[in-house]
Amino acid sequence: MRSRGLVVKSTGKEYEIVVADGTKKTAVIKGNLRTKTFKSTNPIAIGDFVWIEFENNDNQAFITAIDDRKNFIIRKSAKLSKQYQILAANIDMALLMVTLDNPRTSTTFIDRFLTTAEAYRVPVTLLFNKIDLYNSEVLQDELFFLKSMYKSLGYGVVELSVTEKINIDEVRKITKSKVSLISGHSGTGKSSLIKELIPDIEIEIGNLSEYHRVGQNTTSFSQMYELPQGGYLIDTPGIKGFGLFDFEKSEISHFFREIFEIGKQCEFNDCTHTHERNCAVKKAVEEGVISITRYESYLDIYFDENEKYRKPY
Repeated sequence: MRSRGLVVKSTGKEYEIVVADGTKKTAVIKGNLRTKTFKSTNPIAIGDFVWIEFENNDNQAFITAIDDRKNFIIRKSAKLSKQYQILAANIDMALLMVTLDNPRTSTTFIDRFLTTAEAYRVPVTLLFNKIDLYNSEVLQDELFFLKSMYKSLGYGVVELSVTEKINIDEVRKITKSKVSLISGHSGTGKSSLIKELIPDIEIEIGNLSEYHRVGQNTTSFSQMYELPQGGYLIDTPGIKGFGLFDFEKSEISHFFREIFEIGKQCEFNDCTHTHERNCAVKKAVEEGVISITRYESYLDIYFDENEKYRKPY
């Protein structure tokens, strides 16, 4: 018997799949499928539609084929530089949890995530969590600056406090009837938010490491949850860094919206916006039209010798 289903959970070796009648099946990758040349550490991702076959009187299910994906978000594997990790496939939007303190999310991390999402045309909403803790003028000013900057670029922005239940309904509204990926550093409040959105689920909520002031990872595998208001939320383990993969170095500027638009005014069509004369982008940075943090993120990616700009197939 052969059935088509949606991958809703992955432990790395086994996959939980919802088939057409709504039942869940546990399956492993068929041997001949595993031997294909994948550069991904996880050739099957949450959100994939796959075909499974049953053996031994339906007691064992094997994944034999993967349907084409409409999109996916990937990052360079943390341990294997020549491979990439698929965070999720076939998604309508991505939510990036951001905190300015305890732990701190850098603008470089944010922009690397946005760059990859832009490459795959995945809309992103930034969730600035823990706003109830931003009592200092410095943090309040930074929040205002970042919120204004990313909104001006066309990204969704929500100020959030999961502990104080501020703007939880706004998250419910934007995720309704959509398949959404939620990502971010450990300790930013992803698990707490998921618990607020889906009260009936069992999910572990971790604490911050007092020594390093970073989050302790409580999610060890990726999983898709059904939302009460309709739609699905894909939770992934907290990530420390976001290594880029899957495009040429000359394409990087294409995925910074403002750099791409203003770059059309440069004297040279192949301007890298790093050293050329009459560079409209550098002029825009000097005049404050392009944020210095965004330009620094662009340079950080462009000159990162550890990045591998190659196609994943």
